[in-house]
Amino acid sequence: MDASRTAESVTSLRDRVLRRVRADIVSGNAGPGTMYSVPALAEEIGISTTPVREALLELSHHGLLTPVRNRGFRVEATTLDDLKNGFALRELLERFAMVSLAEQRLTDTEPLRKLADEIAAAVQRMDIAGYLESDRAFHLEMVARLNNPMLSKMIMDLRDGMRLYGMDSPAGRERQVASVREHYQLIDLASAGKTDVIAKLITQHIASWEPVFTAGLSERLDRKLLGRGR
Repeated sequence: MDASRTAESVTSLRDRVLRRVRADIVSGNAGPGTMYSVPALAEEIGISTTPVREALLELSHHGLLTPVRNRGFRVEATTLDDLKNGFALRELLERFAMVSLAEQRLTDTEPLRKLADEIAAAVQRMDIAGYLESDRAFHLEMVARLNNPMLSKMIMDLRDGMRLYGMDSPAGRERQVASVREHYQLIDLASAGKTDVIAKLITQHIASWEPVFTAGLSERLDRKLLGRGR
């Protein structure tokens, strides 16, 4: 295997680990304090340590993990203020992005519709990891159409760093179902150049998740306090 194919293989494996660990953290399956050992995770997945280490280092750059000497990487805690501030910034930046996209008129919508279909399929089979991956890919593809790498990075960093506790709750499941239609609407509105309507929709699309995640995080924090009081 030549050097270029080897590098491509490592990158692909790193992305696989990234998706797996990010989904575990943001959904709450891996709570604060969880330790990820590079050798142990590599053995579990069945790959070498290099892509695992690269993936965990990248997640540490986003603030989701902290390297711990001789132990691995620890999942960091988040607060209700972190969540509130993240939503405020996401609404500001993503509203700007969607309005700008509508102003320039979105074209070549088929790839986006396929991603929206993947989101719908994930919701249908109650696959939270699949939903998170498809939803991330959809919103990355939307904002990438603006050809503004700095804006794309800011938006995706905010999305990637947000803890999505409560995804598996009844309210979270209900919200996933409602979001399916909204993804297709975002495509249609951006294509039609309806800036005012898309501004309202993306704000609703983001803000409607806030009470779900706030309730999920509050419940987790309450359990932690109860545990300390025993």
